[in-house]
This record gives sequence, structure tokens and C-alpha cells, in this order.
Amino acid sequence: MERCRETAIAVITDFIRCVPKPEDFLPYLMPCLAQRFGENEILEPAEELRLSAVEMLSLTVEDVKRESCKCTVNFAQSVPEHFHMQADSLVKPLVMSITHQHSRVRVAVIEATGAVIQHGSGRNVDDVLPHLTQRFLDDSPQVRKAGTAVVGGWLLHLRERYSYFHKLIPLLLSSTTDEIPEIRLLAADLWKQAGTQWEKENEEDIKDKMDFLLSPPAHYPPGVDRPVLGCRELVVRNLGRLIPAITHDLTDWLVPTRVKTSQLLSVLLLHAEDHSTQHLQPLLETLYRTCTETEKEVVKNCLAAAKLIGTFVPPPVFLKLLLDHVNAPHSSAHPWAPLMVLTAVLEGCSKPLLKPHLQQIADTLVQPSVCQEYQQAVYLQQLLACVDVLLHQCKSDCGAVSLQLLQVLISIQSLSAEPQLSAKALESAHFLGKVQDLDLMELYRQHMGQLLDWLFASVSSWSSYSPQRLQLHIIVTQSGPVIGEFLNQLMPIVNSCLQPDRDKEMRMSMFTMLAKLLLDGNNTLDSQGHFRDEAESFLSNILIPNLVWKAGRTAGALRTSALSCLLALLHGGTITPGQLLSLEEKLSPQVLSALEEDSQMGRLLASRSLSVMLTLVGRSMHQDTLNKIYPELLKHLDDSSAEVRAAALHGVGLWLSSLTKDYSPELCAPHLQLLFQQLLLHLDDPNLAVQDQVLEILKKGSLVHPVLLKREAEAVKDKHRSPVYCELLLQHISSLSAETTAPCSEKLQNA
Repeated sequence: MERCRETAIAVITDFIRCVPKPEDFLPYLMPCLAQRFGENEILEPAEELRLSAVEMLSLTVEDVKRESCKCTVNFAQSVPEHFHMQADSLVKPLVMSITHQHSRVRVAVIEATGAVIQHGSGRNVDDVLPHLTQRFLDDSPQVRKAGTAVVGGWLLHLRERYSYFHKLIPLLLSSTTDEIPEIRLLAADLWKQAGTQWEKENEEDIKDKMDFLLSPPAHYPPGVDRPVLGCRELVVRNLGRLIPAITHDLTDWLVPTRVKTSQLLSVLLLHAEDHSTQHLQPLLETLYRTCTETEKEVVKNCLAAAKLIGTFVPPPVFLKLLLDHVNAPHSSAHPWAPLMVLTAVLEGCSKPLLKPHLQQIADTLVQPSVCQEYQQAVYLQQLLACVDVLLHQCKSDCGAVSLQLLQVLISIQSLSAEPQLSAKALESAHFLGKVQDLDLMELYRQHMGQLLDWLFASVSSWSSYSPQRLQLHIIVTQSGPVIGEFLNQLMPIVNSCLQPDRDKEMRMSMFTMLAKLLLDGNNTLDSQGHFRDEAESFLSNILIPNLVWKAGRTAGALRTSALSCLLALLHGGTITPGQLLSLEEKLSPQVLSALEEDSQMGRLLASRSLSVMLTLVGRSMHQDTLNKIYPELLKHLDDSSAEVRAAALHGVGLWLSSLTKDYSPELCAPHLQLLFQQLLLHLDDPNLAVQDQVLEILKKGSLVHPVLLKREAEAVKDKHRSPVYCELLLQHISSLSAETTAPCSEKLQNA
């Protein structure tokens, strides 16, 4: 019955899994399987049972392999004098079985391999090592533990071990960073034994070191036990042969290999200490490449290795190599890699050793090729990290290079497109001041003259793409009232940048920056009251030439930005009415022309600027000048923009308030008639808010020439959709006292 055969196979399979020595019943099982499945005609018709029988046979073979491996170990240990003659013949089958799918078989094969090599001729180590090396990345901890034990045993007992130290040492040391504590402890113990044994075997060679190099070097990594001298010497004497292999494996296509190798690198450098100096060039080249790795664990481990270089290698040595790479980032596909390595190395270096080299480091970081050429976030992050390491390592000693570090931090903020990175750079600037017992304003005051000289040196070549333009923006906006103390250095830079022949986009950004400063002039440019001495020249030589009309959208955008700066200048109170009046004849035509800008913002800014001008100097203007202004404002009572219309109406109201006793209503009656007619037209505007605003303005007009206004209002009252507002106006005119029926400019001014 098929069911009986199925049950029999299942029972035997369970026995194989459970009994301690399943090989004892193989003489009974194998003939039966051979008869049933191994003849010319297979006697088992059911495919499912044939499959179950083969699975049972696989279990049997696995046990056979394990027992064979145990037998090999016992044989090698019992009769080594006979075993070595046959040992080499076992290497090939063992290597073929070392990747068996069951971990228990792999463990047995590794143990057998260890015995075969230990008690064999010693000629097959190179044949076995590539396969054994892969088991150190095995998913099974038991397999990795077995490999660790075997390699440790070879380091201690293999007859030809001195020839294979450079191949065995990295395998055992890689287990000292295993994720399983048991394996780490086993590897550390075996490694210490190997080092101690080597010390005894080479006592004469290292006698001086044993006597005089017992204490660890200064600034040894805290919390780390220093390896014994024998372990350190083993690494030092083999490091030259290990580094090429490390470099190769750090570029392996398998991530676990790269991770394991990066961990091993730190272990080797901890043992090598200052002896890694002679291998520094290839080490740094390797670190540059691995710092661009996508696997974060690899990068983390390699930066830990770089930190050890900073701990053990003298600064003059590593700085000579590192700073050359930092100063020539364009020579690498990943320009931030040298900076990343430098940061880690500096972090490992002690403050007393680093202090004499601060100037050299800061001078390198502030070079334009380092801090001004790259805008990638990752590059700027590494540059900032480098500055932060210097600040936290050396603290108050950074005062000697405060200017250079501030320049670098300003450059980072100016180039960064990420607000978070800019905020971190600003925090570092605050910290730079803090380590010198200065706040940010005092820090800027200390260096402002040098910063402005730094910028002025290149101002003639600036364009919209120049980082210096952005650096200036950072300096003037962050320094607050301090910038007002250095106008004699700032204004030549501003004047140079805003000449009409300079880059248009650069001028736009400069005007935008100045507008923000001028709106808060008392706390920025005019904090010392000195900008007023510059205001007239600034308006005459900078703003007015940039308001001259030129064709093109870019030119229009430039005029708009200049208008925003003009409005800020007028609003901020940094120009006196007298200064403004002296330039009114040059300024008014440009502002009136700007009322015709295609840009809505341009028209709005021009309208508002005109209003402020009328407020400041309107009553000092000649009537001919005033009569040129109102028609331009009237044109824009029909503007497509509601904001422009409102601004134009506001300007008309201010124009009326600007009329003094010197303004003759009778002589200027045609002007007033045109003004009243246009305003009465808008008194019937569909927008109630506009009607209310126009009514208030006409009430002011009734104080200028009430008779004329009354006549014009009565003429149009019946033409309006609703006569309500005209009647309100006429009532207002009628309610005026007998004294106000005649022109009364004084009352108008009071109104």
C-alpha cells in the first residue's frame, strides 16, 4: 500500500533527525533504497514518495559528511605521523563541502579542514584560505565561530605560520568586531595568545621595546584597551602587505565584505599606532574613495579609521597630504571626500598638537577654490563640519583664526540653498563669537573692516553669479547696526556694483538688499546717523541713473527693484527733505515715467514713491512742478490694478494737501477744472470704497476752489447713476462758512 510506504519513509526520516548515531543503521537502509530506487527500473511508482525518499537520503548523506569530518579530526589527532601522508588528498573534497546548505555540516567541514592543514604538509593553506575567508561572512554564528577557532589555532600552532601571518591576521582580527559577543571574546583571546607567543619567540628582537614602550602614547583613545606588544608588532610588520588587500576589499561588490573590511581597517590602525605614518598616502587615497560609499556603515567605519590617523600620526605629516587634496577638490569626482576625511582626522587629533597648525588649516579653508566654488549641499556640509571640529577642539585658540573661520561660515551661508544648513552655519558663527566671549554683533565689529576689504578686492569683477555678492548680503544683514559704522568701506562697494553698465541681475539683487536695510535704516545703515551724509550722493549717482527707461523685461525688472529701494529710502527717514528737494528736478521725471511701467509692481511702487515725495517736500514745490504731477496720477485712476488705483487716489489727495498760499487757484483754474472733472467721474465708480475715497479728496478740493468745484459737481450730478455722492459733496460745499467760499489754502493745509 502506498500509504504504508509513505509512513515508513516518514518514520525513518524522523529517526535520522533524532537518534544520536543514525549511521549505525545505514547497512540496513542503503540496500533497501538501492533496490527500490537504484535499479534499472525504479520500483516506486509514486513521485511524491520518490521525492520523500531522496530528502531522507540527503539527511543521511549530511550525517555521513559530519561523521566523516569528525573521523578526519580524530584520525589527524590520533596518528599524525601517518595522517600527514594522506592529508593533502582530503583538501579538495573538504573545500567542495564547505558551502553545504546546512550550517552543522559547514561547521564540521571547517573543523576538519583545520585539522587537515594543521597535520598535513602545509602546502595547501593557499588552496583553503579563499573558501575559509567566505565563512567569516557566514550567516550562521556557529560557522563564524568555527572559522575563528581554526584560524586562531593556525596562528598558534601551524608549523609554517610565519609565512602566512599576513593572510591569517586579518581573518582573526575581523572576528574581533563580530556582532556576537562570544565570537568577539574568542577572537580577542586567541589573538592575545598569538601575540604573547610571538613575543616570547622573538624576545631578543623586541627587547628594547618591551623595556621602554610599555605605556600607551599620549591622547590614546579613551576606553580602549591597548593590545599587547606582540599583537602590535605582528600588525606593524605585516601592515605593508595588508593595506593593498584592504584597499581591494573595500571596493568589493558585496556589501558585507566592504563592511567587514572597513571594520578591520580601524582595528589594524589601532594596532599600528604611529607606524601607519609610512603608509599614509595609500591609506588616505583609500579613505577618499570609501567616503563616497553609498553604504552608511562603511562610511562610518572608515571615518573612525581616519580619526585614529589623527590620533597617532603627527599633524605636520597628515596636513601636508590632506590640505593639498582639500585645496584641489576639482581633481576628484567627489570634491567633498578630502574635506570629510580631514574633518575626521582633526577630530582625532589632540588640542595641543593641533593648535600650532590652526593658521595653516584656516588659510586653506578660506581659499576661494575651497569655500567658494561648490554649491552642492554635501560639500558645504563637510566644510561646515570641518569648521565645527576646529571650534570644538580648539575653542578659544580659534581666536587667532577668527576672521578666516567667519569668512568660511559666511561663504557657506551665501552658497547654501538649504535653510537648515544656513541656520547651522549661523549657529557656528555664534559659537565662534562665544569661544572669544563675543556676541555675533561684536564678532562682526571686530572683523568688519577686513571683511569689506576682502570683498572690495574683487568687486570690479562681480556678476550675478559671483559668490561675493551673496557674501555681502550675509554680512550686511547679519551685522545689524554694526554695518552703519563702516559706511566709508561699504558705499564704494555698493557704488561699484550699481553702476548702470554692471550686470543687471546683480544690480536687481543689490537694490532688493538695500531696500530691506533702508526700511529699518536706524538699526542698519543709518545706525550712527552717517548714511544721511551719503544719501544725496546715493540718490543722485545710483538710484536716478538706474531709473532711466531702457527696453527689455530685464531692464523693467531692474527699474522695479530700484523703485523699491527708492521707496525704502524715502520711507526709512534716511534722507532729509532738503536733500530730496535739491534733487527733485532730476528725480520727479523718472518717477513719473515709472508710472507707465508695464509691471503692476513698478506702477505701484512709483505711485507710492510719488506720494511720499509729496508728503516730504510737496509744499516746497513750485506750482509748475506740481502741475506736472497730477495729470500722471489721474491717468492711473483707471489702472487695471486696484492697488495702483488706490495708490494714485492717495497721491491725488496728497497733491491737494501740498498746495500752499503760493498756489494761485485762479491762474491754475484750468488745472483744477481738469482735476475736478476726473475726480467727479470716479465719484460714480462701481466700487463703494473708491467713491468714499474720492469724496474725501474732493472735500479737500472744495477748500482750494469751492466755486469751481460746485459748478462742476452740479453739471454732472444728473449724469451719475446715483446722485447721492454729488449731493453729499454739494452739501459739504454749502456748509462751508463764508470765509471758506473764497480760496483758502491755509485751511486746506490744515485739512
